[in-house]
Amino acid sequence: MTLHLPGADGALRAYEPRSEPRPVTSGSAFTSRTVFSAAHVVADPYADVSPDSPAAVDWDATLAFRRHLWSHGLGVAEAMDTAQRGMGLDWAGAAELIRRSAAEAKAAGGRIACGVGTDQLTAGTLAEVRAAYEEQLAVVEESGAQAILMASRALAATARGPEDYLDVYGHLLRQTTEPVILHWLGPMFDPALEGYWGSADLDAATDTFLEVIAAHPDKVDGIKVSLLDARREVDLRRRLPKGVRCYTGDDFHYPELIAGDEQGFSHALLGIFDPLGPLAAEAVRVLDTGDTDGFRALLDPTVELSRHLFRAPTRFYKTGVVFLAWLAGHQTHFTMVGGLQSARSLPHFARAYELADALGLFPDPKLAEDRMRTLLHLYGVTP
Repeated sequence: MTLHLPGADGALRAYEPRSEPRPVTSGSAFTSRTVFSAAHVVADPYADVSPDSPAAVDWDATLAFRRHLWSHGLGVAEAMDTAQRGMGLDWAGAAELIRRSAAEAKAAGGRIACGVGTDQLTAGTLAEVRAAYEEQLAVVEESGAQAILMASRALAATARGPEDYLDVYGHLLRQTTEPVILHWLGPMFDPALEGYWGSADLDAATDTFLEVIAAHPDKVDGIKVSLLDARREVDLRRRLPKGVRCYTGDDFHYPELIAGDEQGFSHALLGIFDPLGPLAAEAVRVLDTGDTDGFRALLDPTVELSRHLFRAPTRFYKTGVVFLAWLAGHQTHFTMVGGLQSARSLPHFARAYELADALGLFPDPKLAEDRMRTLLHLYGVTP
């Protein structure tokens, strides 16, 4: 049956939903790239909470989604910004998420890396920032997961210049038990991170970032770069010490960055691989055979959807990710911790549905259609 979807201009347009899902393939573990999907959390829709309350999480549905990602060969990047760190999920909730997901990964044989930040603090001295990082690092390492040292709002607010970043990160890297991933999240994802690494000049910030890595190359597995600037990422990965990987976090240019060039390529740690999981996994297995064109043919058509979900204000991309998880049947409701389901408009949801349906991302297109129709009715759209 035809759906009538609202556009940005407020006018309704007819859309004929897809009737069959895209075939899902599976296969062996990836051989050419290391690939993580940053994963969302599923809220408990029956919890009597307000947007200011601690997050109420549906643990069964949240962990089931991680098993879905592992079943396709993807690693899980846990308790990152996709999981609403600092946007509904506080440190207590994140710590519980890390412990539960790490135990689930061990049982499932899945790869997991978890975010280490300072979100116990809103501000503090450098000593307090170091202590907050150390507390979270201990939780992640005790869980058996790999650590991802996330960018810190508290450090951005406290640091006086590059030397403070060198001090804090050097202190942490000297005590990590296993190599970590360093995370550089741009201000388009979190405005509080403006001027990270001690400068709003990205060239100067890059030099400081590389100085941190150069001082401890044996403690850095890789870097996760989320600046939405493909040229800058390529330049940065070419300057990395041998053996340090670049994990792209660029949800605008990921096919070309993962495919790479004659001088190298990026691995992946991406929020968009939450809704794209099975398709992304298929594309990487094609790339494993050396078929770059086949990889691009699968993944390039997904960029329009990704750019739509991650459009400004980019930090609200999580709303679209959870919306698609609901349409795809990975959860029974469209409710988010912190009430973030209200962060995007009906025309935004309509376009996300249309793009995802055209890609064949929904395992049950009829279910997705019915749920989209329900949302339209809730907003007052009638045939």
